[in-house]
Order: sequence, then C-alpha cells, then structure tokens
Amino acid sequence: MQESRPSRSPSPGPRSNRERTEATRHALLEAARGLFVSKGYSDTSTPEVAVAAGITRGALYHHFIDKRDLFRHVLQREAQSVREEIVAATANDPDPQSALSVGAQAYLRAMTVPGRTRLLLIDGPAVLGLADIAAIDDANAADTLHEGLAAALGEHQVDVPALAKLLSSAFDRAALEIDAGADAERVGATMAWLLQRVLERPAAKPRKR
Repeated sequence: MQESRPSRSPSPGPRSNRERTEATRHALLEAARGLFVSKGYSDTSTPEVAVAAGITRGALYHHFIDKRDLFRHVLQREAQSVREEIVAATANDPDPQSALSVGAQAYLRAMTVPGRTRLLLIDGPAVLGLADIAAIDDANAADTLHEGLAAALGEHQVDVPALAKLLSSAFDRAALEIDAGADAERVGATMAWLLQRVLERPAAKPRKR
C-alpha cells in the first residue's frame, strides 16, 4: 500500500505589472516614511530611500519626480489613514453630534501613531508650504470635520467652513500637545468640552417689534 503524499497548494503565479508597481511604490513609501521620521526631511536622501527599499534609484524616480514629491505622497498616505480611522469610528453612529464627538477623539488617537504628528503638522508645512498641506488636510481629516459640523448644526446660522478651519487648528494643536508629552486623556477631555460648547445652540434672539 502506497503512502499518500500531502497535497501541495498551488504555487502563486507570476505577479502582474500592476502588482509589481504597487509593491514597489509601497516599499518606497514605507522606507521613505521611516527615514523621514527618524532623520527628518532635510537629512534624508533619495539614494538612502532606494537602498532601504531594496530598489534602484532609477526605479524611485520612475515612480516619484523627486524627494519632495515622494514626501508629499508619504503625507497623503498618512492623511488618508487618519481619515479612514475617523470614518471607521463613526460609521455606525446615526446621531450627528455623537458621531462628531467620536470622530474628534478618533482623530486624536490616529495622530498618536509614532511619527505622524511630526510628518503632518511639523515637517509637512515646512517642506510643502501651508497651501499644499492645507489641500491634503482638506481632502481628509478636515473634510470629515466639515461634514460632521454641517450634519450636527443643521440649519443653525454659522459659517461652517470657517468654524471647521478654526476647530481643525485647535485639534492639530491638541495633537501636538499630546505628542510633546501632555496627558492624552486630559487633552482629549478638554477638546470634547470645547466641541460640546460649539454644538450648543444659543437661545433664539427676540424679534424686533
């Protein structure tokens, strides 16, 4: 009687060009992020990134125009991750005010990922400029804040875009405080208090006779 041999799982086929491209970009972004966080933008070179990613420098420039372009893509990915965490935290909350509060705390938690505050709030504005970093923020965390305020305040007479920008700055400052060593629970509680004051509807003004 012959001994049965264990069946072998089929070996994966060759990767497509798209899969290879995505793998290369991922490796470059991961390597670049690590170096930008540990050494800073100025002290990181593209040859270092290529070596860390195990990819040629020519391949790096095939995917990214230059170091600044690579840095922008690193920041875009970080900002998208923050947005995804906020969306995931609020997805099942039907109450707009509750969702806004939950999303605000999700933002502060998301910003505690090591290196994220430095990338998005310190080096990002310095390297890309305020206009570029604002555009990245507007497409991600700031967009969720604007949507949340609009839903929570309804028809209340307030300039929601202006309010969103002011609150966004406050939350960024809170993230910087936590990154610098402030107690995360106290900062989070303070921001929750601030947000609650914003959401309180003032009494209607008496009509003039």
